[in-house]
Amino acid sequence: MKRADRNFAELLQELRVAQTGVQILFAFLLGLSFTDRFAALDATQRGIYIVTLVASALTGILLVAPVAMHRLLFQHGRKRDVVRIGHRMVVAGLCGLLATIVGGLLLVLDVVVGPTAAVGAAVVLTAAFAGLWGGPALRVWLRRESCELPQPGPENVRPAYSAHQATGSSSSP
Repeated sequence: MKRADRNFAELLQELRVAQTGVQILFAFLLGLSFTDRFAALDATQRGIYIVTLVASALTGILLVAPVAMHRLLFQHGRKRDVVRIGHRMVVAGLCGLLATIVGGLLLVLDVVVGPTAAVGAAVVLTAAFAGLWGGPALRVWLRRESCELPQPGPENVRPAYSAHQATGSSSSP
């Protein structure tokens, strides 16, 4: 149970970092629709805006869900389930955060520099996310999977634990 408590505390700490970014992006996106310049967006830009706004809202939901689930299951002895399911929600929320950041960048750059440069920047940013978020974790995971534990040879084998060691007897067998 202590391990589940520690894992949940770590999960909450990670959520604090991710939720701040989502909340700022969501507020920006909500406010954007009330500006004068929003009326000048073309159909594609409005589509990008809507997809990005929805992705931001879903991301917020996914990142708050583990906390809500913990509250609903509080003191029911289900902490391991909360951590396991919460982990999946956070991973999905991080994917949503990626979509929200890339969508926001795509929208702003499409308005400022045009669609070609915006799409190029969005592709580069997506690759950077994949490389920096997933790349190191994937390398560690693959290295762990490919490493085999050393098999004990005669030089690495300890003598068996004997009953006379347990009793503190100093006599030889």
